[in-house]
Amino acid sequence: MTQRAIEHTVTFRLQHAPKSPEETDFLNAAAKLAEIPGVQDFQIRRQTSPKNSHTFGISMWFATPQEFVDYSEHPAHVEFVQNRWLKEVADFQEADFEPLS
Repeated sequence: MTQRAIEHTVTFRLQHAPKSPEETDFLNAAAKLAEIPGVQDFQIRRQTSPKNSHTFGISMWFATPQEFVDYSEHPAHVEFVQNRWLKEVADFQEADFEPLS
């Protein structure tokens, strides 16, 4: 069984029109974050509940707290945040969880 220490999650709404080429391009670029060492069980999901204004969610797991730090500081992650996330995301909420047991 894979060890899991931290689940990194973010829900967000893009500035792009739904199902537009820009939305697709952003999501494809985000999917490349799964290639960063230490990332496990990467998922991008579409929000289906009308209770939340965010339209997408990304989640991933890390086996150790250090792997999460390494991911956060990885050049590909930093570049994505600076060149895509900060420019194209209208609103977001980030949450990071550790299992209780």
